[in-house]
Amino acid sequence: MFYEANDDIRKHLVPMFKDIDSMIILSYLQGHMGTAYVDDLENPTVAQIVVGIFVFYAGDPHTKEAEELLFNLPEFALVIVESDEWKNRVEAVHGSKVEKFQRYRFEKNPAHLNRVHFENILSSLPEGYEIKKVDKEIVNDPSFNELSEDFVSQFVSVDDFLNRGVGYALLHEGKVVSAATSFSIYDTGIEIEIATHPQYKRKGLATITAAALILDCLDSGRYPSWDAANSESVELAKKLGYILKESYDTYFIENIKPTG
Repeated sequence: MFYEANDDIRKHLVPMFKDIDSMIILSYLQGHMGTAYVDDLENPTVAQIVVGIFVFYAGDPHTKEAEELLFNLPEFALVIVESDEWKNRVEAVHGSKVEKFQRYRFEKNPAHLNRVHFENILSSLPEGYEIKKVDKEIVNDPSFNELSEDFVSQFVSVDDFLNRGVGYALLHEGKVVSAATSFSIYDTGIEIEIATHPQYKRKGLATITAAALILDCLDSGRYPSWDAANSESVELAKKLGYILKESYDTYFIENIKPTG
């Protein structure tokens, strides 16, 4: 049996997850968003943090509750664990349902983010395009939401995103063709979500959109954390000034429940 963690137990989870380098974990541990589950509401020995499709585990992987929590997944999950013991447990429990791949972490050093560089990128905005901060009109525009389901999905509501989050959209002929937003937030920064319409890729638009968001973060004293899902995202991050730290194992698990 496991339980949804309450505010009182959150502080007990901080040391359990200290070895996983993820700002998304901080989004939960600092009380901004997400949910956690534990085997005990007073002295947890195993815990799970869920923020959107990102799922993290820590503690003892060998308990019965650990196995139960490994099945406590959203419909599509990206599972991230640190130790080999946890990796072996994930692979043993889910077997052929697991697809293992690499994500990429970057050093989190504000000194790597050069304001002049981003201003120069913004000055290259092509004619016919417009960069705008995401407001109520854009956040409700179908062309914005079709680019990514995760632009605002971790927030309680659109108004919550507009109050606590941040985003920029690149428009062409009145449609959003690229956007970058705060997937999640933590005390001193955001985790970036970025997407570009397939027909508008390889035009440098994602670079411009990301530069606008990063500049806003620098102006407001927030760190724009970048974590890449593929080599394309890695190259974009490098172009912006981020320095690659390491790759790490990630497990994609499709958890569609049978019907009928």
